[in-house]
Amino acid sequence: MTDREREEQQASDQHQGPTVRDRRRIDPETFEVREPQSAAAPAGSAAAEGDQVPTGAAGGNEQVDELQAQLGERTADLQRLQAEYVNYKRRVDRDRDLTRKVALEGFVKDFLPVLDDLRSAREHGELTGAFKAVGDEVERITSRHGLETFGAKGDPFDPHIHDALMQVEAEEVDGPTCVEILQPGYRIGERVLRPARVAVGEPAAAPAAPPAVESTGDEPPAPTEQ
Repeated sequence: MTDREREEQQASDQHQGPTVRDRRRIDPETFEVREPQSAAAPAGSAAAEGDQVPTGAAGGNEQVDELQAQLGERTADLQRLQAEYVNYKRRVDRDRDLTRKVALEGFVKDFLPVLDDLRSAREHGELTGAFKAVGDEVERITSRHGLETFGAKGDPFDPHIHDALMQVEAEEVDGPTCVEILQPGYRIGERVLRPARVAVGEPAAAPAAPPAVESTGDEPPAPTEQ
């Protein structure tokens, strides 16, 4: 483009001036509401998109249902695994407690003859000095592990916890009663490790009364004094 043509173009642009666009919604001549062309296209595209909404919504609902079904399956799996773990933990705890009790009972049973010797020595006054301190410590350790002694004179005889080694007649007893403790019994909690060995006293049998003689009426009369 030559300099002359450039000058003519600039003069033409200055002559035309700025472009003015009327964006008023109401026509000043007819007083009718104008509908801009730019708004028509989006409305048409929105309508077009609205026609596709049902198809997309249906697909979305199917996907949501599938995800919910998968979530339910995973939740059920987790609940089942949790229940299995809880049951497994309970079994392990129960087996551990049972193993501990069995081991403790075996340990304490080995001390029962020692405890019998200590008891006999104490009754005969032979448990003195350093031996008494050792005996007291042994009894303290076994008691700390739950070992208890039972069996005393006057206890009603119970075959579940008493072992009757002899039976004698005894006065002032109403039924089978432990009148002598030969060896005390031992237990841990409700479990009896060894029953008490006792002598059982039974009530003395009452002497039988002589049979009564019935009168027949044929007996001679008693002699009278003269």
